[in-house]
Amino acid sequence: MRTPIIAGNWKLHMNPEQTVEFVNAVKSKLPDASKVESAICAPAVDLDALRKAAEGSNLHIGAENAYFEVEGAFTGETSPKVLNEMGIHYCIIGHSERRGYFHETDEDINKKAKALFANNVTPILCCGESLETREANKQEEWVVGQIKADLEGLTAEQVSSLVIAYEPIWAIGTGKTATADQAEEMCKTIRETIKDLYDEETAENVRIQYGGSVKPANVKEIMAKPNIDGGLIGGAALDPESYLALVNYQD
Repeated sequence: MRTPIIAGNWKLHMNPEQTVEFVNAVKSKLPDASKVESAICAPAVDLDALRKAAEGSNLHIGAENAYFEVEGAFTGETSPKVLNEMGIHYCIIGHSERRGYFHETDEDINKKAKALFANNVTPILCCGESLETREANKQEEWVVGQIKADLEGLTAEQVSSLVIAYEPIWAIGTGKTATADQAEEMCKTIRETIKDLYDEETAENVRIQYGGSVKPANVKEIMAKPNIDGGLIGGAALDPESYLALVNYQD
C-alpha cells in the first residue's frame, strides 16, 4: 500500500520569515503521516528555517536541487551530504526548469540521484514532455527515455524508495492541466517501465506524483486514479489554506 505524498515546490519564492509564518499556519493541521505524507521543498536559503519551524510536526522537508559532488570548488552549489546532515528528507531533481533554464542533462540527473542516495536523501525525480512532443504523439517515448536514463545503475531497492513526479511541461505554471485520464495514462506507463527495468514489486512500491497546475479544485479527481500517488504542487502550495486543502484532500 503506497502512502500518498503531496509535496509543495516553492521554486524561487519565500524568505525565511515567510517560511516560518507558513509552517506555523499549517503544522497543527496536517493529516496523519500514515494517511498522507505532507512535504515542502524550499529554496536552499529557507531550508534551515523550514526545518526548525517544522520540528516535531508531520511536515517533511525537501530541497529543490543538489549537486552530485559532496564538497569541493563548486561555487553556489548545494551538497547532498550537508542536506543529510541538516535532516532534509527529499530533494527534487530533473525538474523541467532545471533541464531547460540550466541545461541539465539526464546524465547530470542520474549522477545527482546516485549522490543523494549515497547520502540518505530521497530524490523526487521529475520527468515530462513539452507541448511539441505531445502534439507529435511522442510523449510516451520521451518520458520512458528520461526514466531509463535517469535511473541507470540504481538498484531496485533505491528505485522502490524514490518518488517520481510526472510533470508535463505544458501544464506547469500555465493554468493548463492534463486531464486526470492523461495524467493516469502516463503514470501507468512510468510504472510499467519500472516493471520492465526492475520487477513488479519495485513497480508497485515506487510512488508516482502528478504535477502541473494541481489545485484544491482538481486534486480529488487526480488522486482517485490508481497509478497516481501524490502531487508535486507549485503555486497552490505557497498559500497555507490552499496547501492544507491539498494535503487534506481525503477529508
